[in-house]
Amino acid sequence: MRSTYARPALLGTIAALALAGGAVGLPAATAAVVDPAPIAPHQFFVGQVNGTTTDAVIKVGCFGPVVPGETGHPQSGQTVDIMPVVPPTTGLVGYTGESADRIVVDFGVPSSASTPVTLHSTVVKAAIPTSISLPCSGSGDVTFVPAPTSATARSSVVKVTYVNVGL
Repeated sequence: MRSTYARPALLGTIAALALAGGAVGLPAATAAVVDPAPIAPHQFFVGQVNGTTTDAVIKVGCFGPVVPGETGHPQSGQTVDIMPVVPPTTGLVGYTGESADRIVVDFGVPSSASTPVTLHSTVVKAAIPTSISLPCSGSGDVTFVPAPTSATARSSVVKVTYVNVGL
């Protein structure tokens, strides 16, 4: 059953994005203004890490000599969020499916599971917790997972590069 609660907000968002030519991924000066809207079933979205949907960078503090496999903590001031999109689009587009009302952000590292980030609205940035452990270097995925899930739900994935900012 389609949610009538999210339909007006979703239609307004779709119209704004359509008028702007699908502004996801364009520089801020040309992007459409999108108001926050509650996450609800039947919404397409893309995840963002530090304001980008592709080739994102997460700065990690790792001090002293760093060896392969070492972890550190993300620097403060970094964020994750989701943006609504109008299909078809390129990239790793997610879909909230039949029942999702939130998005759980998975940083792909087992030790980060103790501090989940849960998004309840589109375009509202949430801080990446500085308490989680992430690789000091290399690359990985940040996955935006609809919850609760359903057979039609699909996650959005952002490829990230971990950059050591320690001395």
